[in-house]
Amino acid sequence: MLIGFESLFLGGADRLLMLINRRFPELGLTREDCMEMSWIESVLVLGDVFPNGSSPAILLDRAAAPKQYTKQKADYVEEPISVEGLEGIWKVFSEIEAEAGGMNWTPYGGRMSEIPESEIAYPHRAGNIFLIYEAVYWDGEKIGAVSPRHIRWVRKLHRYLTPYVSKNPRSAYANYRDYDLGENDISTSDNQEVSWGIKYFKNNFNRLVQVKTKVDPANFFKNEQSIPPRHMLLHPNPNKQLCMNSWGNKQIQNVHVRVHQKREETSSLSRCA
Repeated sequence: MLIGFESLFLGGADRLLMLINRRFPELGLTREDCMEMSWIESVLVLGDVFPNGSSPAILLDRAAAPKQYTKQKADYVEEPISVEGLEGIWKVFSEIEAEAGGMNWTPYGGRMSEIPESEIAYPHRAGNIFLIYEAVYWDGEKIGAVSPRHIRWVRKLHRYLTPYVSKNPRSAYANYRDYDLGENDISTSDNQEVSWGIKYFKNNFNRLVQVKTKVDPANFFKNEQSIPPRHMLLHPNPNKQLCMNSWGNKQIQNVHVRVHQKREETSSLSRCA
């Protein structure tokens, strides 16, 4: 298992060295560890998809990326994970499927905690110490678009993390798309379940629905987890009604969850752990 520290600093290497060596001298950072480049060049390096030295123009070629697939999930951590918890994570990563698995831990705090949850759509602010990206990858050429054993592994990792992450709701990051949380049926205009909405956007979800209802009432712009207009959330059958104004600070109340068959979904790789 490889553990690394990877960062993007918006500034010059000299200033970065001064800051890091003053605050984290234990890292022993040297100028040789730093690569100065434009922001678009950093996309190639941090993405770790294309060969070193590739031109940014390769990002415009949809066929250039390897045919690699991923199943991803996310969690927010509010309390430090115990040593026993970390040892359990290590054990899950000792399984054979984990050879294609990875985690990113993105530290929070600082400016992130200063912005109120309701300031913009993104609500995950004060109280979170880091975000976990959980993912597994496989070769589409060799295995195909769906790999059940890899998907089972990342779901097992996600279950293991349950005691150590946010609760009521168990929050998630919208840009790490996870269809296990639920999805819209984009083939119909009938009422939709939004079990994922509060996990991604917390109490901002209602406001997002209001905006969507005003600017795109016909739901022309949509995907499997897009914000639906209000009329797609309400239904004359009370057993299928989502009461948009009856949630508390932490969770939606009176939500009817429709049982439906989940698909084994995949998505093209957009970033690497």
